[in-house]
Amino acid sequence: MELDPLILSRIQFAFVVSFHAIFPVFTIGLASYIAVLEGLAFKTRNPVWTKLSSFWTKVFAVVFGMGVVSGIVMSFQFGTNWSAFSQASANFLGPILSYEVITAFFLEAAFLGVLLFGRDKVPAGVHLFAAIMVATGTFISSFWILAANSWMQTPAGVEFREGVFHVVSWSEAIFNPSFPYRFMHMALASFLTGGFVVAGVSAWYLLRGREVEANRKALSMCLWLLLFIAPAQAVVGDFHGLNTLEHQPTKVAAMEGNWETSRNVPLLLFAIPDQENQTNHFEIGIPSLASLILTHEWDGEVPGLNEVAVEEQPPVAIVFWSFRIMVGIGVLMILFALAGLVLRAGGRLYKTRWYLQGMRFMSIAPFFAVLTGWFVTEVGRAPWLVYGMMTQAESVTPSLTGGMALFTLIGYIVVYALVFSAGVYYLMRVLYVGLEDADDEEHASDRPARPLSAAHVPFEIESGSHGVHQAKPANEGGH
Repeated sequence: MELDPLILSRIQFAFVVSFHAIFPVFTIGLASYIAVLEGLAFKTRNPVWTKLSSFWTKVFAVVFGMGVVSGIVMSFQFGTNWSAFSQASANFLGPILSYEVITAFFLEAAFLGVLLFGRDKVPAGVHLFAAIMVATGTFISSFWILAANSWMQTPAGVEFREGVFHVVSWSEAIFNPSFPYRFMHMALASFLTGGFVVAGVSAWYLLRGREVEANRKALSMCLWLLLFIAPAQAVVGDFHGLNTLEHQPTKVAAMEGNWETSRNVPLLLFAIPDQENQTNHFEIGIPSLASLILTHEWDGEVPGLNEVAVEEQPPVAIVFWSFRIMVGIGVLMILFALAGLVLRAGGRLYKTRWYLQGMRFMSIAPFFAVLTGWFVTEVGRAPWLVYGMMTQAESVTPSLTGGMALFTLIGYIVVYALVFSAGVYYLMRVLYVGLEDADDEEHASDRPARPLSAAHVPFEIESGSHGVHQAKPANEGGH
């Protein structure tokens, strides 16, 4: 069987991006939450806020490290697998990615060390400023990355001459038609991810009766946030969908599983898209609702996939089902936020075990929503890499062979499995110990001994019943 370097390169980039995307979307939201905690600790001097900030900073350290390790190789793939695209888009993407490094990565790197290791070593105001700068840096980074990706979705401000993109308007290229909607959509997704993870972990601790006061505060804060952010995401998503309908109608047609351009299009709750025969099987839908959502008119016209040639259609089944999973999880988020409000009003928020258990499982739901959302965005753009201007086939490295692409894909899978395993191990140690008292947080040395030492979990040695030395967390056994 002949190996197709284009297909393998697409799979490789999809794997790397999917693995990497779950970390930044969490750290962006978590960095803002830590900054808020630091602000509350600075203003009130309440040790509970400091305890929460210290704990979630440890989690941030591990996740941030995993995000850097998994994402740093993504730029290499532009040269190894997509060199034709890199050469064509260098006039725009080269400066944009450089701006991201200069304005965001340097900012994060400069203040991250102060945030992780500077508590009680710098004035409280400086430590708070460092937390704010780290949170700001994450948003600046997402600004440039989403500007680049949005330009690939809705290119503007460029001319394509002799196989090269030439920038004619930087403002139009950066603030391209889809950028504002995509940036806001991703920002809210980051807050949702951070909010549900913190709420889920806090609920787990409450179920175990650990650090009750601090975790009640954390859960309460997050539920107030989610109560407003979850519905707001649905509104922003609606505007984003209208923008996509205007600039990428084929993607919307794939999302809706709509083959024929028509009016009174139903919202399909279930269907099995058959791209070969250009139809759906076993359709279950709500009459005219897709037209209403997309055009705000009951009889609004929705484009069909038959408006373009079959070879210009994206893989419909992937886009169709990814969109429904994303929306379904979004609805579930709204319901949990509203349920929290009802339980809070009845004074049962911290005592309702089914709700706390549900929040535990909801802590991973945003990651699936983010991944499926990215599938809709990226797979729905196929076969274009720069929408309407440059295809994926035109972008792949000409000298790349199927064997080379397969070898590197396997290498990425192996290395990322090791990175993920190590990261989960550290996270489990941090979560197992939980929120420690300030006295237990002191390190043996003022200088960190190794990377990820911000997530250090103090262990002590005690003698077992048979004289054998055993390690256990330092906050167990009455310490």
